[in-house]
Amino acid sequence: MNKIRTLILLSILMFLFACNKKDELSLESIKTQTGWGYVIKNNDRIIIKQSIIPVIPSQKSFENEQEALKVGSLVLQKLKDKTSPTITKKDLILLSIKI
Repeated sequence: MNKIRTLILLSILMFLFACNKKDELSLESIKTQTGWGYVIKNNDRIIIKQSIIPVIPSQKSFENEQEALKVGSLVLQKLKDKTSPTITKKDLILLSIKI
């Protein structure tokens, strides 16, 4: 009976530990051949690598690191809010991104 009780307690503790594992989202800038981009990672695993400005018709990198990080921060916040990480032209305008 004592072994069963210990096994149940151990199983509950393992379950609680597994459920408490948090997603660790992080943002990093990356240097591209033509400018800047960003990478979003979940526990050191790349989930988004954006080397060009999204939504615009040309394939152009961000002009500077700050622009890349502004857009990356918005995407990161959307992910944390569990909403679509899609960026719109309006988002770029509101962030003062040169397109």
